[in-house]
Amino acid sequence: VQLQASGGGLVQTGGSLRLSCAASGRISSIYVMAWYRQAPGKQRELVATIISSGSANYADSVKGRFTISRDNAKNTVYLQMNSLKLEDTAVYYCNVKGSPGPLYNPTDYWGQGTQVTVSS
Repeated sequence: VQLQASGGGLVQTGGSLRLSCAASGRISSIYVMAWYRQAPGKQRELVATIISSGSANYADSVKGRFTISRDNAKNTVYLQMNSLKLEDTAVYYCNVKGSPGPLYNPTDYWGQGTQVTVSS
């Protein structure tokens, strides 16, 4: 299973970016799709999660600014980031928890990361 993330870049404070992450390969069921981020010198942190029904959860630091969504038919997860702040600067990673075959066998898959830099 491969996760291909895209959409990162350089943006000024208050700007917006939209990240995308498409899962391909042998994965029969996807349970949870998520975005994490890791800033320099800090631990990776959870940004947002979304399950197949569309129910989403967010870190307190991004609530009201970020929106996670998914297209189940395309096995793709998105992260719309608005009102970006300097502290949002990080490498953003997509994560998928799914089963590679017909049996329930939840496995974590990770994308390669995409850099988001917010400047003043």
